[in-house]
Amino acid sequence: MALFGKSFDERVQAAVETVRGKVPGLTRLVARVDGKTVTLEGEADSIAAKGQAMSAFNELVETENTFNKIHVPAQPPAGPAAQPVAAAAPGTGGVPGAGGASAAAARVHEVKPGDTLSAIAKHYYGKASLYPKIFDANRDVLDDPNKIKPGQKLRIPD
Repeated sequence: MALFGKSFDERVQAAVETVRGKVPGLTRLVARVDGKTVTLEGEADSIAAKGQAMSAFNELVETENTFNKIHVPAQPPAGPAAQPVAAAAPGTGGVPGAGGASAAAARVHEVKPGDTLSAIAKHYYGKASLYPKIFDANRDVLDDPNKIKPGQKLRIPD
């Protein structure tokens, strides 16, 4: 134990325990600590659970960087709802494919010159360290979190 409270490692492990009990759909959640950088690993039954785990963890522990390597098994498309939507539905704030209560979950950010994932995360979440959340939601268009290009449209998960 540190001189004035819990050590960083102890705070990380306590946060993992809290997240396990707080976020349904997680299995085998663990945290690997390297200095002040944390990598979360395990499985989630959905992208939403993966994002919730990351958000809940980051509310509990201040890190230099947190990597979300929680695996979500591939799920087959579910009928007509899996078809792409060409235009935004009324009342969705102009976000294609968004409807009703899920409109906020389908926010889209168009990358501008000078943007970084950290700056985008700071804008939407108030914490630059949450950039992996955006990267993970856009792995279909991004190979490297340091290589984003103006004009790309990135999904911004809740």
